[in-house]
Amino acid sequence: MRKVIQQLKQYKRDTLSCIGLTALEVIMEILMPFITAIIIDQGVEAGNLPVVYRYGVLMVLMAFLALLFGALAGKNAASAATGLSANLREAIYANIQTFSFSNIDKFSVPGLVTRMTTDITNVQNAFMMIIRVAVRAPLNLIFSFALCLIISPPLSGMFLIAVVFLVAVIGTIMAVTLKIFKQVFRRYDDLNASVQENVTAIRVVKAFVREDYENVKFSKASQMLYKLSVKAEGLLAFNAPAMMVSVYFCIISVSWLGAHFIVGGSMTTGDLTSLFSYIMSLLMSLMMLSMVVVMISMSMASIRRIGEVLNEKADLTDPEDAVTEVADGSIDFNHVNFSYKHGSGKNSLSDIDLHIRSGETVGIIGGTGAGKSSLVNLICRLYDVDEGSVCVGGVDVRRYDTEVLRNQVSVVLQKNTLFSGTILENLRWGNPNATEEECVEACQAACADEFIERMPDGYQTRIERGGSNVSGGQKQRLCIARALLKKPKVLILDDSTSAVDTATDASIRAAFAKKIPGTTKIIIAQRVSSVESADRILVLDDGRIDAFDTHENLLENNAIYQDIYHSQLEGSGDFDQPA
Repeated sequence: MRKVIQQLKQYKRDTLSCIGLTALEVIMEILMPFITAIIIDQGVEAGNLPVVYRYGVLMVLMAFLALLFGALAGKNAASAATGLSANLREAIYANIQTFSFSNIDKFSVPGLVTRMTTDITNVQNAFMMIIRVAVRAPLNLIFSFALCLIISPPLSGMFLIAVVFLVAVIGTIMAVTLKIFKQVFRRYDDLNASVQENVTAIRVVKAFVREDYENVKFSKASQMLYKLSVKAEGLLAFNAPAMMVSVYFCIISVSWLGAHFIVGGSMTTGDLTSLFSYIMSLLMSLMMLSMVVVMISMSMASIRRIGEVLNEKADLTDPEDAVTEVADGSIDFNHVNFSYKHGSGKNSLSDIDLHIRSGETVGIIGGTGAGKSSLVNLICRLYDVDEGSVCVGGVDVRRYDTEVLRNQVSVVLQKNTLFSGTILENLRWGNPNATEEECVEACQAACADEFIERMPDGYQTRIERGGSNVSGGQKQRLCIARALLKKPKVLILDDSTSAVDTATDASIRAAFAKKIPGTTKIIIAQRVSSVESADRILVLDDGRIDAFDTHENLLENNAIYQDIYHSQLEGSGDFDQPA
């Protein structure tokens, strides 16, 4: 809760103004029945028209002030609530940007989306209701009850009975529904996950004619959310009957007792009229409070979920005396152990002792799940090791300023992502200050210039969301060009040429040798032809180093490499090469 309230920042003034104006609005409204009693007793029944006119004008003025205060309070409430939600979204988004991959692994993508949409909307609505209704209702209740005590202490006891009854009913409902709403928001995550997965993989769904299966899966998630929501709303529906019981109890008891007091001469007609007004005001305040309770019970689950993201601290932090320069592209793994879940005992990498010279070209090959991507993720510190150390330029990566390290260790990941915008804008993700000539040069090195020049607008051609209007191979080459623009000391290609033909793959490697000879190049590939020209090739097996040598030596001495080589080049060949 504290973390959420801290996001008010510049909207604290609007919040306090709303509370103050609401209090003034309540005072104006509460005094009106009191003035009405004076008009009836001292004006109408006494036949004194000046009193009626004088207090009538006062009532009109008070009504106008109440309207003005209410309008201003509403304006400030809207400003504060929407401002809070905007700040919360910005704070969550900014905190997510600091997360390491291990932090992101704790939250599903649909879960983060739900927190930034549904949960924040719930908090916004609840906050607006709190600073308006939750301020107005208690003040109304307190003032109404105080004036009821002034008019008739015995009749005021009826309100206390109604209040105790309502608090008991509402408290019970809130305790139960809070638990249900926790489950509701988890089901929202499941629903969003189903939608995201289906939309992202819609081509696969249609290719395998699995629309009916996906519909059934979505219906199950939707039905479960429906059942929980109905259960929660069904319990909340008891608020209204409980409120009506209290209203009728108060009206009947006050009418019956008030009539006796008037006949006995201990109460005037004006007092009873104002008393009825205060009864309705008091009970309406209770009804509004019950609505606030409902909204708060819904928002508490959202507040906890938002707080989880805001309180999450990045696993990877920069040291105080961070190193701000990478000397060269040498890489050293010193007996490294790594697991995605620390302490699980299931290592993705075990006892990796590896030393790569600056400017060297290293190929990495191995079966699925061998740990190839895990290995290179440690070089740019997307994760931290469990044991041992990873050094770049002779310095442990944990001692570097993270931004400096990642600017010098450029990675083209397995999942290539392009963003909405022109080709030039996408390329400048690698270097915002790159000139168009530098972008063209990088594209030439990545063999991307040939297809860009065929496009109608060249480098100004717009890339659609997710790069849907370019092929997989074109997307890979643009991502390689983007990485080259950083002019890194280490370049990592994580299976980043899998969608290009062998000839283009060879051209890219030849361009690397010519244009970035001093850059350390690490190439992860499934094809032997992509790594055989490397200075040395690392063979990984089940998270361990099986061999690290030249192509010729591995072909002569390493069984795993021999199997891969013979299956690809002596069997059916690469996908685009004849056997």
